Amino acid sequence: MLKLCAAILLIGSAASAQWIHYPTAGVPRLQDGKVNLSAPPPKASDGKPDLTGIWFASDTRCEQGFEGPDGTCAETPAPRKMTNIRANLPYQPWAEEAVKQRRQAKNRIDPHVNCLPLSFPRAYSSPHMQKIVQTPGLILILDEWNAQYRQIFTDGRPLPVDPTPSWLGYSVGKWEGDTLVVTSIGFREDTWLDGNGNLITDHATMTERFRRASYGALEIDVTVDDPGAYKEPWSVQLKQAIVLDTEMIEEICAENEKSTRHIVGR
Repeated sequence: MLKLCAAILLIGSAASAQWIHYPTAGVPRLQDGKVNLSAPPPKASDGKPDLTGIWFASDTRCEQGFEGPDGTCAETPAPRKMTNIRANLPYQPWAEEAVKQRRQAKNRIDPHVNCLPLSFPRAYSSPHMQKIVQTPGLILILDEWNAQYRQIFTDGRPLPVDPTPSWLGYSVGKWEGDTLVVTSIGFREDTWLDGNGNLITDHATMTERFRRASYGALEIDVTVDDPGAYKEPWSVQLKQAIVLDTEMIEEICAENEKSTRHIVGR
């Protein structure tokens, strides 16, 4: 019995050590003590909006230019990892055929199924929380998925010339008023922009505009300019909601990789 009690105490200690329930500092509140999500966004030391916080995809997809797994748009929440960028993108003919082939082989070749990194904007509509850490000269986006991280340099450096393609590309940012404008290049061509297999080439430039509309809301406008795959640039807006009183817990897909062989279609 003493051993059992000791084990229970250890389990409780481990759970509390994960900071699943830990109060977020500096949260604006109304007179009744409730969180004021509509309060103005906090400011960083340089006077710019501070994007720091844990964020999670909003449930309403129609407003974000996304569609559900059945190709329709509904105001009811859809499984986030099954939510895709709107249909009828301005594909080049070869790209349209390539996306069809990806969809047919999704259960076998989807990077997410194979424990590979989540690209963006797919990561913004995934079932995983992300934490933005804003510092002078560098903004980090940390992801629960595979302890993934992304660097956005705001120290004035130029984009690299002819970079080695990577899952998350290479990103630099600058402030235009209260909006952070991020330009990224250098993507791998096996990247999936969403769960539907929409693609991008290594010639693409992606522009994101981050705007913290209020304390509790973050808007991200994404524009993809990729003449190698699309006839013209296209855009999508994503909305994020602040997550309070918790911390992220890593989710390492490789720990479960033996399960991938059981997925239907593999």
